[in-house]
Amino acid sequence: MWGGTALLVAGRLWGSACTFVALYLLARRLEPGGFGRYTFYLALFALLDALVDMGTGAVAVQRTADDESAIRGVLATARRIRLATGLLGLGLVGGGALLFGEPGAPWVLLASLYPLSHALELSATVFKNRIAWGLPVAIRALASTLSLAFVLLLLRCDAGEPALYLVGVAAGSASANFLLHAAARRHLAAVRVAAPVPWRELLGAALPLGLAGLCQQAYFYVDNLFVRAIEGEEPLGHYNVGVRVMSYAIMVAVYASMAALPWFAREHAAGRLGPAVARLARPLFALAGLGAGLCFPWTRELLGLFGPGFEQAAASLQWLLGAATVVYVGSALLTAVIATGGTRAVLAVAATGLGVNLVGNALLVPRLGIDGAALATFVTEAAVALGALFALHRAGVRNLGGGAPLLWLGGPLMFALGYLVSSPLAGLLE
Repeated sequence: MWGGTALLVAGRLWGSACTFVALYLLARRLEPGGFGRYTFYLALFALLDALVDMGTGAVAVQRTADDESAIRGVLATARRIRLATGLLGLGLVGGGALLFGEPGAPWVLLASLYPLSHALELSATVFKNRIAWGLPVAIRALASTLSLAFVLLLLRCDAGEPALYLVGVAAGSASANFLLHAAARRHLAAVRVAAPVPWRELLGAALPLGLAGLCQQAYFYVDNLFVRAIEGEEPLGHYNVGVRVMSYAIMVAVYASMAALPWFAREHAAGRLGPAVARLARPLFALAGLGAGLCFPWTRELLGLFGPGFEQAAASLQWLLGAATVVYVGSALLTAVIATGGTRAVLAVAATGLGVNLVGNALLVPRLGIDGAALATFVTEAAVALGALFALHRAGVRNLGGGAPLLWLGGPLMFALGYLVSSPLAGLLE
């Protein structure tokens, strides 16, 4: 599992580097409002990805991890569901851009076609079940490189429309899904053909997870709507660079939890889920706290790399670093809830998080601007972690202390240590 996590993180690091270069160049080339609009659509497409998935990826793993013979029947039905949700997303995003007269709406519509390729991406379930991430990571890294190459080509052609760059990024993402399907075909061919699972049965199992995933993406990105409407597109661009930094910071938590799901499911069946969660989450929480503490005094300098004005988001990035630290606990706990089969509990936790985030943004953004949006994110992640802990308690999962409950204090203690080490250095350079 740790090997799979390392591969996923390595691939994400490469993808993050490609995204960072693209954001850095576009922040300097596009006018501030156009850059803000570009980051707004990146956030919207993250929501679109969650809509198209609608829980089918996690349910496919749940139903086939211990029964490979069922995989072709499960995937056949899951693909039908993803095609339907993909068409819905195309209408909502692409059609909405045309309806509301968004700048570059035809290009937004074209980019909105790429989530349909997620139907083919389901074939990667064969690699997920084996925790064999080498080939999928290589393909994703290639796709990130292609996305960056398309952005560089458009920059060389002096393209000024932000939505054109969105098309380039979408084309790279779609290529990964096609290549993953091609790579998985020989593994799928070795499994006997099974009758498709009834779509109502699969959708019924996937829908709570799908809605939960959609809520998770929504509470991560819905602040874009508040910031764009209240503060404008230029502050939104500044804020979204900080959000992107946060997304890089949580990637180990996300991918460790993804890789751990089959392991958690087996440990739950053996009655050892609580200690398994502690083994995964506690060291990662401590590491995240240390990293956040080291970076905390340097947020102005980090954001200043993107150009004048971006340092205005320094305080919001500090709140987002705190939120990222909390994610390392919440992500592991929520994955453990999935492993127990408590899909409705996952939905309840995610919906609560979305509710907290909406209320927080509505109250804080008008008063504090982008800092209020970041504070709402921190409070939301704390609420999600507490909700997941409560759900595990109700499911009968015990011994989350793993025999040493005080080790859970590693996150805040390492944050304090990192800050104490880093802060004097930042002060010397001022």
